[in-house]
Amino acid sequence: MGEPTKDATKDSKAPEASADWPAQAAGAIEQAVNTVRDKTVVPARKATRVVVYGLLAAFFILTSVVLLIIGLFRGLVILTGEVWIAYAICGGILILVGAFLWTLRFSKPPDEADGKA
Repeated sequence: MGEPTKDATKDSKAPEASADWPAQAAGAIEQAVNTVRDKTVVPARKATRVVVYGLLAAFFILTSVVLLIIGLFRGLVILTGEVWIAYAICGGILILVGAFLWTLRFSKPPDEADGKA
């Protein structure tokens, strides 16, 4: 008998719930803003980081490749003693690479590979 019934408890909380609606509305707005931010800003930030770090890595890799090629050519000049021989060796290597890539330029479709037209 001393315990309030569910109806009495419900009735006693009704004035508190109606008085707390500004805080509930603010909480709902904050939750909506956080949801939108998580779905838009966070992926955009990740994509931006990928682009920036990718460009930075590409710059350093390209720079190191260029310096490596220059160093190898200079080493070839020192080994051969003549610049024209180094150019001839580099030209020969590039011709061989180009000839190999030229053979790969077209891939035959499967129906033409076995000779049937």
